[in-house]
Amino acid sequence: MYTNVNLLAPVGIIAFLAVCLCFVLGASFLFYSLVFRKMLRAGLTAIAILAGLGLYFGLMTGFSVAGAERVLDRGTEKHFCEVDCHLAYSVVDVNKTRTIGDGPNQAAANGLYYIVTVKTRFDETTISPTRGNGPLTPSRRVVEITDELGRRYKPSQEGQRALELSHGDGTPISTPLRPGESYTSALVFDLPAGVENPTLMINSPGLLSRFIIGHENSFLHAGTKFSLSEQTRHGMIYASR
Repeated sequence: MYTNVNLLAPVGIIAFLAVCLCFVLGASFLFYSLVFRKMLRAGLTAIAILAGLGLYFGLMTGFSVAGAERVLDRGTEKHFCEVDCHLAYSVVDVNKTRTIGDGPNQAAANGLYYIVTVKTRFDETTISPTRGNGPLTPSRRVVEITDELGRRYKPSQEGQRALELSHGDGTPISTPLRPGESYTSALVFDLPAGVENPTLMINSPGLLSRFIIGHENSFLHAGTKFSLSEQTRHGMIYASR
């Protein structure tokens, strides 16, 4: 299973909350010691705080270095842990066109439109026994394409609007779903003609995720992306089903 973490998400979150709590308690005790001039106690407390932070960031760096970039092929799922369940995403189709729509609703690409069909699936095998069948609203997702040169491309608003008016763009990627349910969403990108080895990144943004051990957003951690071409990138781990 390919995921957005290489450490169990509940473990990473608990570790983050624990180190935050310990830091607050340690800082409070340090302040108390300094106010009452307990310098030896203050020094030992400062050392303990620095040691704890060093251990945490050392573990985070270790998991980040171990998190090699992966490029998944067509249909291979990337799972996002929502603590008590998983949402799985996969690229099921990629179409290229210079124009979308007809007549006044037509949009022309500056280069070439990539219409990427993404499937979202609520993996019912990953829910906790007590969760039930209630709907889940996906966390906010950010999608972007990266090319061989590292240039990044956001979805084209003009192309997305033209697709919606002409053919429909499927179900919005933020739509809630119940265990076992799935839907597809069409995402439109305007890429330069001749772009090489484009990959799609689906990610959950957030500042706090930058400090969670094993999360692909953490410092130095590589991500799990989707290939939009038939060729693999040299030196990358190319995962197939």
